Amino acid sequence: MHGKTPSRRARALLASALAAAGIAAVTGAVPANAQAGASAGPVCAGKPAPTFAQGTKNAALNDKFTAYGNDNTRLDDWTGADSTYSLKLSDGRIVYAYSDTFLGKVNPDGSRPLVTDEGGTTPFLNNSFVVQSTAGRLSTVHRGPAADPVEPMPPPAPAHWYWAGDLTQSGSDVQQIYREYYDPDPDNGNPWDMKFTRNVLARFPTTSLAKPTEVREMPSATGVQWGSALLKDGGYTYVYGTEDHIGSDNKNVKYLHAARVKGTDLRGEWEFRTAGGGWSSEEVDSARLLSGVSNEFSVTRRGSHYILVNQDTEIAFGAEIDVLTSCSADGPFSGEQTVYTTPETGEFGDYRNKNIYTYNAHQHASLSTSGKLVISYNVNSLDPDKGIDNDNYQQVSIYRARYVDVRVSG
Repeated sequence: MHGKTPSRRARALLASALAAAGIAAVTGAVPANAQAGASAGPVCAGKPAPTFAQGTKNAALNDKFTAYGNDNTRLDDWTGADSTYSLKLSDGRIVYAYSDTFLGKVNPDGSRPLVTDEGGTTPFLNNSFVVQSTAGRLSTVHRGPAADPVEPMPPPAPAHWYWAGDLTQSGSDVQQIYREYYDPDPDNGNPWDMKFTRNVLARFPTTSLAKPTEVREMPSATGVQWGSALLKDGGYTYVYGTEDHIGSDNKNVKYLHAARVKGTDLRGEWEFRTAGGGWSSEEVDSARLLSGVSNEFSVTRRGSHYILVNQDTEIAFGAEIDVLTSCSADGPFSGEQTVYTTPETGEFGDYRNKNIYTYNAHQHASLSTSGKLVISYNVNSLDPDKGIDNDNYQQVSIYRARYVDVRVSG
């Protein structure tokens, strides 16, 4: 970082902490320290809620991305990122979608050079894709030449950027929701004053993800950040969103909202879940369904039950990954159970670093099986150091998703 203006890297990575820092109101669910293994959720269609074992590290996926990120064969490919959504395409390929992304070289000691706008050689993008071929090979997708890569969704204006939401396939398109943010005063040196401005939908051909064929504005009037999760179910695609509410006590409460559209095309007419349990065509009627959700989470279906995976923001910078269940895609979700505690977090964590935190856990339906949920979460640092001494330069391993397996039965 130079002068008064924070670099894109510094602004974006510090702002990511907002995704984990909310302290939400009490939801009435089972406390976040409830132990996995018990069937604590609702009975649906006469069947008890699934039971979940404590999570274990998914060594295969963690090792796969470690090897890919550390490989210097190309210097315009992925070395670390956050968000970490995934989609299995109809042809068998898997698309991983990211928000802030480091590309470039990894030094032999596990560090990386400064980003280009801080005078170094490391490209830094606000969104990207990594595609896994049917043979298992990973490749990074960006726009522009290798020497000057650009995001698939480049900034729409100075001091603006797009962060990734969830994605889905509709026919021959990949459709992804992005959230646009901006810095109202980029010269004040404050990376925390970013503001959400709108949701947009980008359509990419499944054959080429480097540039969308269409970008259109989506419902944004109420400030809900739509695209936290997507779910195809019962002839609808459900769109979940997060409302970041700052109360009079200056605490950030994060609320779950739900919408749906018939079919698989997100350009259709949206309906919004109301407080009375119905659906309205007016976004203003969208109800707060649960507090304590992250800016990214997941909802998937297992038989008669729907499983919400969430990193509970009732605990500021908490390490607990929780599951809740429901009999309906739009809730209510209950029976909160902690299935994993992230080992990287805080001064007693793997890095022995008080600045390390984890955030935005969600399940990957594209990687999961009937007996196992595959969950990822992001790792980052609040290190105030500027320049090359910052944690994310010193240790490339920090800013990479971790994958966890959670066994499920019932």
